[in-house]
Order: sequence, then structure tokens, then C-alpha cells
Amino acid sequence: MSANGDGGLGLLGDPTRRAIFELLARGPRSVQELADELPISRPAVSQHLRVLRDGGLVVSHAEGTRRIYRIDPEGVGALRAWLDGVWSDALTTFHKIAESPSEQETP
Repeated sequence: MSANGDGGLGLLGDPTRRAIFELLARGPRSVQELADELPISRPAVSQHLRVLRDGGLVVSHAEGTRRIYRIDPEGVGALRAWLDGVWSDALTTFHKIAESPSEQETP
């Protein structure tokens, strides 16, 4: 799985995963640090992190016996590129509709 396309958006559709992602956007954290800030257990945090990691939105590294998680800039960049493309297409369509002659203006 990759953050390309709307897959990354789907990963963030879950409110808990979105909260974890937002906390990691503020800085790297361990599972315990995340669990301390959320109303869920460490195992639940780990499950959500696994989904985010598999989806390419977060990465981790070992620090002693702990794993430290952080946002993956490449995954977030892919998600942003997809969103930019969707937004660009929407603006292009809007521009075409706005510039086309209205049916009411025809004689």
C-alpha cells in the first residue's frame, strides 16, 4: 500500500489514526508517548501506527528498546501531489464552466 492516490486519505479517515498523524506532525514520538496523549491503549496505538506505516505515511527507527515514529515526508508528498492534482482538475473544470457561454445568453 502507498500514500499515492486516495489511499492515503483513506488511512486518515479514521479519527484515531488522524489524531496520531497530527501528533506526529508536531514531532517524533514513541508508542508510549502517543498512548499517553490518546484515550486508547498502547497495543491499539501500535495497530494504528502499523496501518500508517504500511500506507507510507509514517516511518520508525529504533532508539534502544523503543521505536520512534515520525511523519514520512515522501509519503506525505505523494499524498499532497495527488490532492494538488485533484484540486487542479477541479479548478480547470470550474474555469471552463465559468468561461462557457450561458444558455440564457443565447438569442
